[in-house]
Amino acid sequence: MTTDYKVGELIYDAHIYDGLNTFLSDLQFYKKWLPMNKNARILELCCGTGRLTIPIAKDGYNICGVDYTPSMLEQAKAKATEAGLRIDFIEADIRTLGLQEQFDLIFIPFNSIHHLYRNGDLFKALDNVKKHLKDGGLFLFDCFNPNIQYIVENEKRQAVIAEYKTDDGRNVLIKQTMRYESATQINRIEWHYSINGEFHSIQNLDMRLFFPQELDSYLKQAGFNIIHKFGGFGEEAFSNESEKQIYVLSLNE
Repeated sequence: MTTDYKVGELIYDAHIYDGLNTFLSDLQFYKKWLPMNKNARILELCCGTGRLTIPIAKDGYNICGVDYTPSMLEQAKAKATEAGLRIDFIEADIRTLGLQEQFDLIFIPFNSIHHLYRNGDLFKALDNVKKHLKDGGLFLFDCFNPNIQYIVENEKRQAVIAEYKTDDGRNVLIKQTMRYESATQINRIEWHYSINGEFHSIQNLDMRLFFPQELDSYLKQAGFNIIHKFGGFGEEAFSNESEKQIYVLSLNE
């Protein structure tokens, strides 16, 4: 059993990332929970290339984006400049973030907590959210609801999950394999990349799975109150069939 969990560099290639992640199905959900006051301070953790940061800024909000990956932030800054927006994009680890201000709303979108591989990593990140959240503020995030049946079925085969052309002209084909480590709750995903018709590399996309009762307990232990837990971005009730776990949280009084 390995403990060398990671996400491959090619997965964080900004052009390849943007070509794969064009959807905005989560944007309306996060926008719904923004404060009415446009002077409110918003913090997006794990902002990537600004897929959500930029449309929220376009709506007139004062939003700051944090990410660990320089290439993603470089792309985010270029997009913001092209859109005529001034957004603070900060390179930092969400486990050790130390901004000298607090925010009215903090969110971690796009399943990003799955890359907090150990409980200690999760609690460090949650503690940092608490330090940066104003009293009365909201903390939102989304992640998967683990589907062990899906994982077991997909351990048996390689599947094509994407085929597209990037904005810098590369034709990308991605095939996926996975293997689940039950002792650590890590889904060891491998993406097999072919670029312009030739095999390129195998990239890791390891993800720590959080089971529903476990995650509820961790959040309460970390000092958060669960205001809502949804099963989808349409605010569907969370159930056994839900693909997602989507939280709206406040600090415990």
